[in-house]
Amino acid sequence: MSVPANPAETMVWRIILWTWPFYGVGALYIVGPVLAWVIAGLAVLSLYLGPAIRSDLRPAGAVPPLIWAWIIGMAVMLLALWIGHLNWDLGLKQTIKSTIGWAKGWALLALFPLAGAILPIRREVIIRAQCRLGLWTLCLAPILLAAPYVGLPEKIFTSPLKVVGGPGPEYFTVFLFTYDPASWTPRWQFFAPWSPFAALLGVTMVLFALEEKDNRWRAVGVAAGTVMVLASKSRMGLVGLVACTICPRMVPLVLRSWAWATLAGATASLAVLGPWLMQTLGAGIAGFKAARADSTRVRATLQRIARERWQEEAPWFGHGTVQPGPHLVEYMPIGSHHTWFGLLFVKGLVGFLALLVPLVWQIGLALKDAAGSSRGRLPLGLCMVLVLLSFGENVEIEAYLMWPALLCLGIHAREVRAGDDVSPSSRQG
Repeated sequence: MSVPANPAETMVWRIILWTWPFYGVGALYIVGPVLAWVIAGLAVLSLYLGPAIRSDLRPAGAVPPLIWAWIIGMAVMLLALWIGHLNWDLGLKQTIKSTIGWAKGWALLALFPLAGAILPIRREVIIRAQCRLGLWTLCLAPILLAAPYVGLPEKIFTSPLKVVGGPGPEYFTVFLFTYDPASWTPRWQFFAPWSPFAALLGVTMVLFALEEKDNRWRAVGVAAGTVMVLASKSRMGLVGLVACTICPRMVPLVLRSWAWATLAGATASLAVLGPWLMQTLGAGIAGFKAARADSTRVRATLQRIARERWQEEAPWFGHGTVQPGPHLVEYMPIGSHHTWFGLLFVKGLVGFLALLVPLVWQIGLALKDAAGSSRGRLPLGLCMVLVLLSFGENVEIEAYLMWPALLCLGIHAREVRAGDDVSPSSRQG
């Protein structure tokens, strides 16, 4: 059954289904962190009470080592933040503000996996909820897509909920669409703060939908996710739509002897086709970057400035916070638009490793499981989305919408630890 069977599943189910209404009042940025702390608190309570808690909320076991890695990593992230603020004399007010930001951002990368690993939340419930959200999206898509052509405004309103604070007013603003400043053509961001992130949310929806057992709901989810990717006009989204859906399904091929024979033949043919392939690939990459040349230039310059200032000024604990960029990068904050360069600039090498270690562990677990069974396909695809997101956005400020993926990664860690049996029909290779 794909309907909620306990209070934890009910919370997750209803929050996903109410995504569009929450977006309509500008509350999504608040809902995500609140849900994270509530269900993580419920998970801790479940661990503490054990058999004394109601039967449908009893913990599935101890906290898996991978989840401890996420918890420790995000705690180290907070420590690096405090030390960075002390080193640069940013003051108590800024330190408190940044700590609250950590609680609404980085902390979610540990809280949701913890809840997924401890509470009896089934991935089937998240999958069906994502497909139902896709139905909402498909119903609203005609209005959104027609908006710029029938004279409707880009922005409807900015919610007064912005007083709680956040990365920017766009997180509390309801948009029908936006215009790309480079080409002055409309782009759509659906319930995300901007279009490239909406594209990766669309990829995530497709990944969930592909695991849906009901053909009708699967078609709805895939269609809605694809619409989000295409309407966002994001290069990163197009790459993710192909790579994140196909690659996890190709992993089992490494276990088959014929795949190695094919690979050997393909490698030998590179001696003849190699130069042509390299030239074609180079032309493709150049065209990819030229599709939005201004964006590519700004991002590359931001990354260069962040790297140079990290190396020269604050290699271990960073600068404590992002800083305004020069006119050269259109005043974009240094430390934004790239998780890894942003971490180096803001939290130094310590913060960089605090994310890298648990993420690599998570990818390794998903990769190993995907090679042996279909159970690992969805987690591996979600890990790939997170990696893609990290190279184009700041993961921590997008976690409030990526939480179903984070929750599913915790569920996968629980499944692997428990050694769940995989039926012969679901085996791959």
